[in-house]
Order: sequence, then structure tokens, then C-alpha cells
Amino acid sequence: MDLSAAAGELYGIEPERFVERRKALATEARKAGDAELARRIGALRRPTVSAWAVNRLARSGPGEPAQLAELLDLGAELRAAWESGTGVAALDQRRADLVTRLVRATGALAAAAGRPLREPALREVADTLLAATTDPDVAAEVRAGRLAAPRAHAGFGPAGFLAPDAPPPAAGGGNAGGATATGTTGDGTTGGRTTRSGTTRSGTTGDRTATARRRAAEKEAARRRAEEAARRRAEEEAERRRRRAEEAATAAREAESALVEWEAELATAQGEHDAAVAESERLRRDLAAAVSREESAATRLRVAGRERERAARRAAEARRRAADRHRAP
Repeated sequence: MDLSAAAGELYGIEPERFVERRKALATEARKAGDAELARRIGALRRPTVSAWAVNRLARSGPGEPAQLAELLDLGAELRAAWESGTGVAALDQRRADLVTRLVRATGALAAAAGRPLREPALREVADTLLAATTDPDVAAEVRAGRLAAPRAHAGFGPAGFLAPDAPPPAAGGGNAGGATATGTTGDGTTGGRTTRSGTTRSGTTGDRTATARRRAAEKEAARRRAEEAARRRAEEEAERRRRRAEEAATAAREAESALVEWEAELATAQGEHDAAVAESERLRRDLAAAVSREESAATRLRVAGRERERAARRAAEARRRAADRHRAP
């Protein structure tokens, strides 16, 4: 097992199984004698909901990964187009269409897995896919299905996706000078002046009323847009806080789990160290005793050698004397 294989497995399973499985893989690496691999596996972060959803999209098949590959390949074309300054609009529209379809597919996959995505998570999915078209490193992570967190679209040209709402059309105004009255009374001249004056005043009042209504409608539309934007910001902020709290809680659990694991490892290492020290002391005592026995044996060897030589001389002398007596008459 290596780090790539471990990451490939971890980022392909359900988020709630991530921590337990990561601990198991790190333990396996440690038992195999690879402490560095165990440390690097332990450093892999649990994916956020949106990152898990993108990983699931990359690992599903066969339709969605093909569209995802098309989007990532399109990113290279789009970067080249922006460098050359030609063909950007058509490529950008293709990118927007693909991202829209892939976000929809990601939401469906997550829902089918029993984890429907809320609007902030879907926006993170869209941002990640857009970022993958501008950053080759992000594209590689997305293609491998090993994201741990969403990525932000840094603004490689206009994204062409999730455009802001268009303002409502303004109401039409009246034509202030378009109508004239031709009625007369009594002496036509005075009546005509009176009628034209009344029509002008009526037209002016109508224009002012239409303008006031138009402005009121525009203000109301602006107020509603502002309220909607504020609501969306509040939801996004709440989701960010929830996600940060969840990540902090997860990090705390992981840290606590790592602490327990390393405390157990420390206890094991301490026991092995104590046993090794005791064995070392025993061996030192055995060595000292062996040295003492060796010195004693060497002394006995020297003494035995000298005594043997004396005994050999005495024996030779006795044999000589016995031979002399045997030869005597």
C-alpha cells in the first residue's frame, strides 16, 4: 500500500466512514514499519459535503465522467482561447452549459446516496467545476476524484454561469405633448384655450403619476432584490458557519482519536523500551559473569599448564631412575 492507493480508497467512501478507515490504514502502515506513510495517511483530511459530491461525480459512470472529462478538456481550450483572444464566447457558453448539467447530475447522485445537497453546497460544486477549468492542479484533483474541500473560481474571464437577475422592465410613460383637445365653447377662441390648458394640466398630472408609479415599482423591485440578496448571504453565511463548525468538530474528533492512538503507541513503545533496558541489564550482568568465568578459566589453564610441565618432568625423572636401577648389577 502507498499514499496514492490509500487516498484513492478514502476519497471514494462515504464521509462518515472516512475517519475510521483512515485510522485503520494508518495503523496498517505503522505495523508494516512505515511510520512516514502512516503519518501522511493520518494527515489526509475528511472531505466536505460538496467535495465528496464532486468526487462521487468523478467516480460514477459512465455518462457523468464523460461530461466531466469534456469540461476539463474544455478548460484547456478556454485557457488557450483567452491567451489568443479569439473564440472565447462560444467556449464560455459551452462551459456554462456543461457546468449546469454537471451540477444537476451531482445533486442527483448525492440525493440518490441519501445526502441531498443544499443550495450553498451546490454553489460550491459549481465553483469547484469552474475552478477546474482555470487551474490544471484543481482539474487533476477533480479528475482523480480526490478533493478534500471545494475550490473557488478565481475569475478566469467571465464565468457565464449563474448570472445575476436582470432588473424588471420600467413601466412606460405617457406622451406629454401627444394629445390636444379641439373642442370649443361659446366663442371658439376662449373655449379652445381653456380646453388646451385643461388637457395640458391633465397630461402633466398623468405623467407625474406614471413616473411616481414607475419609481415606486423600481424601488419595490430593488427592495425585493436586496432582501433576496441579504437572505442568500445570510443562508450562505449560516452554511459556512455550519460547515466550519462541522469541520472543527471533525478535526477535534480526529485529534482526540489521534491522541488516543499515539498514547497507546507511546505506552507500547514505553513497555518495549523498559523490556529492552531490562534485557540490556541482564545481558550486561551475564557478560560480566562470562568475563569473570573466562578470566578464571584462563587462570586455571595457566596453572594447569605449569603443573603439567612439572608433572611431566617428574615423570621423566622417575622413569630415568627406574631404568638406572634396572641396569645396575
